[in-house]
Amino acid sequence: MTNADGGTNPSRRAQLRRETKETTVDLALSIDGSGNTRVATGIPFFDHMLEQLGKHAGFDLELEARGDLEVDLHHTVEDVGIVLGNALREALGDRRGVRRFANALVPLDEALVQVALDLSGRPFLVYDVDPISEWIGTFDPQLAEEFWKGFVDGARVTLHLRSITGKNGHHVLEASFKGVARALRDAVKVEGTQVPSTKGTLSS
Repeated sequence: MTNADGGTNPSRRAQLRRETKETTVDLALSIDGSGNTRVATGIPFFDHMLEQLGKHAGFDLELEARGDLEVDLHHTVEDVGIVLGNALREALGDRRGVRRFANALVPLDEALVQVALDLSGRPFLVYDVDPISEWIGTFDPQLAEEFWKGFVDGARVTLHLRSITGKNGHHVLEASFKGVARALRDAVKVEGTQVPSTKGTLSS
């Protein structure tokens, strides 16, 4: 049975809806998928990044978000991160047998991004990416950090994300999303039967 607070979930799937006065987010996630994605947030570059995340993580991801974009992009981007994180947490269940730790070093042309990830049960983000001043299409690149904050809080994971080189903002952010995706792909793999922690739990 699915339990967002850390129970078992043999299917490793989750389907969630979050509705506030600012946004409505509907999301379906399958960890053991084929990288099939269908994303619509009203923010084209953000859609592109989420598609990269699902594709390279090997997740099946369906996501639709409707937000107050006429006010700002912030609410939509942050809430999508929260819902995606919550869905990952629910799909992982008690995290029994997962690899837990993973890292990735991902280039995209001149950009190089390093990612380290721990399915720790403790939300923590280190976002060491050089500031990108110019908008990418209709997307404010400062919101990438807000997305990852929402994601780690929802998923209860530790994430370190660092840009090593890069001048093109599109390249840096895309390498970041691909890097997290590759780390997730490795971290969620099942390679045993026990919870990989001396505490006996990764759910809190």
